[in-house]
Amino acid sequence: MEEIKYIGETLWIGQLCKASIYIAFLSALLSSVSYFISIRKANTNEESSWLNLGKYSFILHGISIFSLLGTIFYAMVSHQYEYSYVFDHVSEDLPMKYILSAFWEGQEGSFLLWMFWHIILGFVLIKTSGKFQAPVIMVIALAEVWLNSMILGIYPNIFGEYYKIGSNPMTLIRDMNPAPIFNNADYLSLIKGRGLNPLLQNYWMTIHPPFVFFGFALSIVPFAFAFAALIKKEFHDWLRPALKWSLLTASVLGVAILMGSLWAYEALSFGGYWAWDPVENTSLVPWIFLVGGIHTNLIANATGRVIRSTLMFYLLGFLMVLYSTFLTRSGILGDTSAHAFTEMGLEWQLAFFIIFFTVLGFGLLIYHFRKIPNIEKEETIQSKEFWMYVGTLVLLLSGILINASSSLPVFNSIASYFDKGYVGRVIQDPIEHYNKYQLWIAVFIGFLSGISIWFQYRAVSELKKKFYISIVAHALIAAVLTILTTFWITLPQW
Repeated sequence: MEEIKYIGETLWIGQLCKASIYIAFLSALLSSVSYFISIRKANTNEESSWLNLGKYSFILHGISIFSLLGTIFYAMVSHQYEYSYVFDHVSEDLPMKYILSAFWEGQEGSFLLWMFWHIILGFVLIKTSGKFQAPVIMVIALAEVWLNSMILGIYPNIFGEYYKIGSNPMTLIRDMNPAPIFNNADYLSLIKGRGLNPLLQNYWMTIHPPFVFFGFALSIVPFAFAFAALIKKEFHDWLRPALKWSLLTASVLGVAILMGSLWAYEALSFGGYWAWDPVENTSLVPWIFLVGGIHTNLIANATGRVIRSTLMFYLLGFLMVLYSTFLTRSGILGDTSAHAFTEMGLEWQLAFFIIFFTVLGFGLLIYHFRKIPNIEKEETIQSKEFWMYVGTLVLLLSGILINASSSLPVFNSIASYFDKGYVGRVIQDPIEHYNKYQLWIAVFIGFLSGISIWFQYRAVSELKKKFYISIVAHALIAAVLTILTTFWITLPQW
């Protein structure tokens, strides 16, 4: 049969994108391996050579991804509908201001946005991380390898079976679908792009995702410094740089979460602050753990205590981002979330992504656990650090409770795999369920914050009288305002 010569296709776009994806993947892999060898060759003549190879490989990776981003964006702006990602997310009537929104609407685009921020952070950290450069950039490069694998789009034959590794966004639609329309050489004149979901044609879709993925990307930096401390066995010097990056991470991710709540009210018809959607819950948990890590980091800086807890919180922060990604993108929340992605066949890649970094982080933590400095004598109950630490444990409990409830679809899938007759559990009233625990946790955190501040200033005798007068006055004002608020809103429960 004679091969059809299609009219109007711009094939160089797909070829350039494929080349960029492969170069980016191989250079990220080379960078991570080079940095690992430089760690192994520390304090030898070979260390600087491997460091340079790791650095320049990472720069090449960044250039390749920037090239890929630019090429895909050009294809979307010029409506190259022969490519699947353009066809699925762009249309002729889509306003130019929403092209960016369409770019990161799909899974592949959001992976690329995440990678973009990792690269920017990597460039900054190459200049600023000092003696921790090798382990820190190695971790970021490894994350880039995994994220890059999500867009490889290759199908290796292993023992006679084909396996899917990644989904290339710039695959030709005629290669994905053998529809009769592709028997026409001028099929491009017969099709139109599907366009952007009307609910997503909102300015929040342009602003919110970049903030979310910047926060997700930032979460790897405290993880990377924790990894650096463990692999270099330097358990004090890492605390100050990690604290600065953790404060930035918690700030950006916190703002992104608030943006998401505003978007939910305005555009997504959730009927309230998220309506406790599992996707949003699992993005809240990393922020909670990061806030816990910031407080243990402050304690560690001041007293040398709870370094183990600080390492654990920072490792958990990034791992919970990966878990959130798994829940959102594996298709497992298709029936329980208002805006989770549908299944793309990448669930096993995502699962191995989590497992890899869990072993990388907690494997080292367990291995070096006894070597981590630990002051046996406990803080006195009168110290502010004691109450700050109790607060971090409450935050840990909060995150565990939210994750356990949001993970019910995962538990149901595992149980039904072993028992075909299993009837899955669901939360009938999510808002009441979460408020039952989280409101009281919030009250307890507020109480602990006040106690910590009081112990900080209690030694200043001239403040004592003013403090007691102030606390009584503010308690009375709070009581009056609470009573007045009950006339304004209907409290679901006290």
